[in-house]
Parts: sequence; structure tokens; C-alpha cells
Amino acid sequence: MSASTAGLVLGVDSGGSGLRLALGTVDPLHAVRTAVCAEPVRTGPAGIDAAHLLEQLLPEVHALLEAAGPGAAVTAAAIGAAGMATLGGQLRAELPAALESALGVRRVALAADAVTAYTGALGQRPGAVVAGGTGMIALGTDLSTWRRADGWGHLLGDSGGGAWIGREGLDAAMRAHDGRRGGSPALLARAETVFGPAAGLPGLLYPRTDRPALLASFAPEVAACAGRDGTAAAILRRAAAHIAEAAAAVCPAPAEHRTGAYEVALTGGLFRMGEALLGPLREELAEQVPQARVVPAAGDPLHGSLEIARALAGPGLRLPPHPALLFVPGVT
Repeated sequence: MSASTAGLVLGVDSGGSGLRLALGTVDPLHAVRTAVCAEPVRTGPAGIDAAHLLEQLLPEVHALLEAAGPGAAVTAAAIGAAGMATLGGQLRAELPAALESALGVRRVALAADAVTAYTGALGQRPGAVVAGGTGMIALGTDLSTWRRADGWGHLLGDSGGGAWIGREGLDAAMRAHDGRRGGSPALLARAETVFGPAAGLPGLLYPRTDRPALLASFAPEVAACAGRDGTAAAILRRAAAHIAEAAAAVCPAPAEHRTGAYEVALTGGLFRMGEALLGPLREELAEQVPQARVVPAAGDPLHGSLEIARALAGPGLRLPPHPALLFVPGVT
């Protein structure tokens, strides 16, 4: 077995857009092989469907191992999945044994996507990460416990996320359509350009099973209007306040961290909306978590899952295990 095929580690990122996987070595300087399965893993009455995940994952892993060369084998694997914290019971019950049987891998971690986003952004350092896309969740750790804020979905939370911003923008559009206070003619014009006549929007929106994504698709329109429309700008300022509140809720307390300071990273497509959101967000973070240092995310959730696998195979996992957020069989 060559050095390039010894100690291979597998990272997996399962989300709403499908399954991504990466096969690398314990040494992060070596090349990584990747594959994508475009079909999202199904969710049923028992939660995330373990059999469907394996049905997609294993053929791709075997193909990557074959490409890696004779004797290639996986020594550690980390599976990150959206919904793992609340819908991952079947995965936790079935995946470790199934992966050992199919791949011979005994060192396995199952992680919520917020944890892989954290690890991709900050590695195994204490701090906080805000992951923003259609939804919004903040996760922080002092390396002894995890703290979570929001991530409760578009009906109960995700405040400041893409669906929240889009919904606020469409509310302002409908107010303008009705002649109520708080309306924005600019947002109404954009809504009708994107979705058609305003009166038809409820019929378009309510029957959809992908309502959060549809709402979030309007968030960039809010950002595009913010430079010339006070209502749109105010929506983004409120979003920034919500995001900073979540970050403040999960940041390690200064007394818990030796230096009294820590890093906060922002990751996810929400933060590609530009200065219209990032400007007020910087102001809110400076006010609400002045002891934090905002840093760019080093990598994405797939990178994070690979880093967790490398830690399992190499120096050891410093991130705290958790029965729902970061499950490592045999570790409590």
C-alpha cells in the first residue's frame, strides 16, 4: 500500500441539494478525491433514511477507492447531515455498523450539518460559527460543551436567514399592494417581476412544499433594493441584529476562554449577499459581541466533515461529543 492510499479518510456532507463526499488522507496537503450525488437523501417517519443514504454513498465510495489504487481503504469516516440533530436517530442506530460491514471502517462520527459547518470554518478551535442560507443557525463551543441558537425552521425561527429576509420583503411588497403602512413600492415591483401579479402570490406560495427556498429566493431582491429603498435596508438591519443575537447567545463566555477573546466565523450563501447585509452585521456584531474577532471561514461543511475524519484517524477529536450534534460510537 502506498503512502497516498494509507490512512484514507472519508468526509460526507448530506443536505437539501444532495450528497457530497470527499476521500483524502490524514495529511491535508495531499490531494482529495470528490464525488456528488444530486439526489437528496429521503426523510420519512423514522427520520433520515439510512438505507437511502447508503444506497447513494457506497457505490461512490467504492469508485473513489478504486481510483485511489490497489489496497486503498478507509480508516475513519465522518458523515455530516442536515437534520441530524432532530431526525438522525436511524442514522445513529444503523450507519456505524453498516459502514464497518461495507468498508471495514471502525472510527466513525455522525454530525449535524451545523457541526461540520463549524469545523469547516474554525477547525477544532473554540469560538462560534453562524451558518446562514435559507435558514440560520449559530453554534459555539468552548471545547467542553456545545451551544446552539436558532435553526428552528422558517415557522419557528431561522431569524435573519434567507427565508426570513424574503418573507419580510414580500410582506413589505404586499403592504404596498394594499396601501398599508410599511409598504415598499420598490419591493412590490420586484416581487411582481419575479413572481407575477401580487394577488396571485398566495396561490403560488402556499401549496409549495419548498416554501422556505421560494421565500429565500427573494432575499437577493431585498438586498438589491436596499441601496435605494429604506424599507429594504431596514429589513437587512433587522436581519443583522437577529444574526448577531444568535452569535452572542452561543459565544463562549470570556471567563470560559483563557484569553477572553474568541473567533466568530460566518459561513453559507446568505453572506454572499454583499455589503447591504454585511455592513450592518459588522456593526451589530461589534455591539453585541465586542470581545469576538470576526474571521473568514476556512472551508465549507464538506471540508469540515473531512477534518473530523482526520481527527478521528490522527491526533484525536477535540470537539466535544454530543448525542445529537456529534455522535461518536463508544465515546460519551
